[in-house]
Amino acid sequence: MALTTRSDRGNQESNSAWFPERKDPGFIQKFCCKVIKAGEIPKHVAFIMDGNRRYALKMNYSRIIGHSMGFDKLAETLEWCLDLGIKEVTVYAFSIENFKRSKKEVEDLMKLAKGKFDRLLLERDKIDKHGICIRIFGDISLLPPDVQVAVANTVKISRHNNRAFLNVCLAYTARNEMTNAMKELAIGVENQMLRPSDICEDLLEKCMYTGEATQPDLIIRTSGEVRLSDFLLWQSAYSCLTFLDVYWPEFTIWNFLWCIIRFQLSYQKIKDGKQYNNQMKEHLQHVSDKENALKEACMAGEVNTNMDDIIKRYRQEREKRVNKFINYLHNKRLEFVNALSNLD
Repeated sequence: MALTTRSDRGNQESNSAWFPERKDPGFIQKFCCKVIKAGEIPKHVAFIMDGNRRYALKMNYSRIIGHSMGFDKLAETLEWCLDLGIKEVTVYAFSIENFKRSKKEVEDLMKLAKGKFDRLLLERDKIDKHGICIRIFGDISLLPPDVQVAVANTVKISRHNNRAFLNVCLAYTARNEMTNAMKELAIGVENQMLRPSDICEDLLEKCMYTGEATQPDLIIRTSGEVRLSDFLLWQSAYSCLTFLDVYWPEFTIWNFLWCIIRFQLSYQKIKDGKQYNNQMKEHLQHVSDKENALKEACMAGEVNTNMDDIIKRYRQEREKRVNKFINYLHNKRLEFVNALSNLD
């Protein structure tokens, strides 16, 4: 039996909209969503959209059709998130490891990605209507030049929106992200923008690709695989993890609502863990500030100065250095995107 080709499905991969005409979900779905919204709703949901290729094989489609149908499912899922009041969504679109796939599949995926980002430019009015800021997390330099331009244009047209956030992990792995963040910190210390004593968990986190994003409350992976595959390894420490035995194109609103119920059942325990971790980080930062302030005071001969004033001054100076460095990093990444974009 022959595989279904792109033309057999009306060139679906290039024509599908990010914000298609919305269908009436029906009474039962509306009612269930209303019931779910009576409980805690995750503010940030991340998706590992796995199973597109296996779904295509199951349905006797070509691989690129499976990926294209996966995009259609993402568009539908974003609608559900808007309906439920979920303000931030992160999707694992393309791993650095995916470059190891066949040359044809990678080329098809890059062509699909470019088409989807170009399509976003045509839907700018809907992006602005919903106030969606689109952010790309990953090593953009690994992408083909035309995809880099399409990505930069999308980021540029939406960067001033702040009512909702769509984070697309493209040419991304968590190990690459953490390595890159450490390199940025090393450059900061080498250029004397930072001191080694300034480096802490919070600063490392802010140097990551995801530095401006919140941590995901709920991570959903489809396809039956029970692993994170190098996705948001740092950020998922206090996330509710759910693994579904359905391929991504088969993912339904009922699967989604079940995942949210799992989140609600785990909510208090996760909240308590986060709160304890934040308290510990504040305590360790205070201890670090005290130790470093004492060292500086002794070296400067300020033995008779009030200790609280010394610590306060040191903390203010540290925060000033850190904020200046984070602004430098933000502007550096902004300039990189602006240089790629071909929009005025």
